[in-house]
This record gives sequence, C-alpha cells and structure tokens, in this order.
Amino acid sequence: MTKPTLRLAHSPDSDDLVMWWPLTGMRAPDGTPVEGELGTPRIDTEGFSFELVGEDVEALNRAVTDEGDRNGRMPFEITAISAATYPYIADRWVITRCGGSFGEGYGPKVVVGNDAPFEDLADLEGKTIAVPGRRTSAFAALTMALDGARFEPLEVLFSDVPTAVVDGRADGGLLIHEAQLTFGSLGLRAVADMGVWWSERTGLALPLGLNVVRRDLDERFGAGSVERVSRALSRSVAYAVERAEESRRYLLMHAEERSEWHDADLVEKYLSMYVSRMSLDMGERGEEALRRFLGAACEQGLTPRCEVGVV
Repeated sequence: MTKPTLRLAHSPDSDDLVMWWPLTGMRAPDGTPVEGELGTPRIDTEGFSFELVGEDVEALNRAVTDEGDRNGRMPFEITAISAATYPYIADRWVITRCGGSFGEGYGPKVVVGNDAPFEDLADLEGKTIAVPGRRTSAFAALTMALDGARFEPLEVLFSDVPTAVVDGRADGGLLIHEAQLTFGSLGLRAVADMGVWWSERTGLALPLGLNVVRRDLDERFGAGSVERVSRALSRSVAYAVERAEESRRYLLMHAEERSEWHDADLVEKYLSMYVSRMSLDMGERGEEALRRFLGAACEQGLTPRCEVGVV
C-alpha cells in the first residue's frame, strides 16, 4: 500500500534544514538520495512519506494566509511560519510542540552602519529600517519595542537586509537567521536585540518561528492523523539533535549558496541557539511565551486575537 505523501515547507536557514532531513533521509540539493541507509528515512514516519520544500519564511507566511489556502488549495500540509502569522490561520492550522524557534534572551537584531549617528533603537524613529517582511515575528517585536514610534519599513528578502543598510537604502536593518551572528564582518553594529527586549519586559523567551499542520488531515487521512504527524515530526527533531555529526554533513551538502555554513563554529553556535530544548518540545514555558507575545501583538493592533493550542 502506497504511503500518503505530505509536503513540509521550511525556511532556508540551518535550523529548519537540520530538523527535518531525518523524515526523508539525506538528499542532495537536486533531490537525489545519498547511497546507503542515510538516504532513507531515519525514523518511524507513522505511515506517511514526506517531501521537503525550502522557501523564504515571509513567502510561507503569505502562502498560508492567502485565498488559496482558505479555498483548500494550499500545496503544503505542514509548514514553518512566523509566530506572528499564526492568529490569521488558527482556524485552519494547529501548532506542533516541536520544531519551533525561540530566542531565549537573544533574538533578531537591529543593526546600523558602524559610522551611523544612531546609538539606540529610539534614534531610528522616523527612519527607514530594512525588514524581512511585515508578517514576521521580528517585525512585530520591533514595532512593539518602538512603542508607537513611527518608522518606514523597507521590505526585502531576509538575506538582503544587511546589504540594504550597507548601501544606504536603509538607516537600519532587522536581522534574522544566521546574519544575527555575522553582521559585524559587514561593517555593521547592533543597537537593539529583540530577544533581550522581550526578556527584560516579560522574563520569557521570544517566540519566533512555529511549525504548523493542517487541521483537516484527520478528515483526509483518518482520525488521529494530526497526532501521528506530530509524533513523526518530534522523532525527526530528536534524531537530528542526537546525530549532530550527520546533521552537519547534511548542511554541508546544501551549502552551495550559504558560505557561512562552512564555518563550523558559527553553525554550531547558531544551532545551539535555535535548535534547543524548546525546539524538541516548547512545553508550558513555550506556550506561555507564545500566549504573551500574541496577546501583546493583539493589544497593539498588529494581529487578531486567537487561542493557542498545540499538538
């Protein structure tokens, strides 16, 4: 009997790539499995097969909130999203306990040029800030941190944020993914850290990315399918963490356009930040952080109100 295939969309950063490869086994960038056992699923996939699709997280945020999703034409059954996007899709998608990313006293950084006349976040009021998308959690956090102060967002691809600051198109930039660790080499300096701001305000981790599953999987594949998928995803994250050497090998296979992944120390530091215990299971601590973050965003008119439930 053929296993149903579920498409899992993820962001192109190293933590997402690491967490999900055990679902399919190691595959080259063209999709070809490597030879031997490593080219096959490394875990019990609960009767499903999986196809992995990499995409910019803001593109995924837009995909799950567009008319196609509401009409049942969404091409993914599982996807990464920004936490700030969840209130818009809570009626159709459910959050998994695993696969999230939380900034535990650190997070997206606001940077400026080394010679820029800005010393803190307040100095950027009325200025242009390059952002990786208006639907990202980083953007919601920045807007809340500025506490009503107006700024001009310049939306660019996440990887183009540093360049927008360096070439003068923006006065500041909001960095996500590995650029949070590499900006200094580009002639930039940080004036704010959103994870630090949120921790000082609440004492909680900053919810950044979530993994969500379509609620209608039970209708399509039988009762209990959502929970089966959630179990398979949890096994994948656990395997990836336990087999760190294999996961690093997989990253290097996909590093053609990500030169920073050849820096073993940088990758190790980034993964230790964003593939953490809370990625294995956000637990009550993660759920509380998520409720507080989305509640604060709602109070400022940034998102609708929603209930937070996880599987």
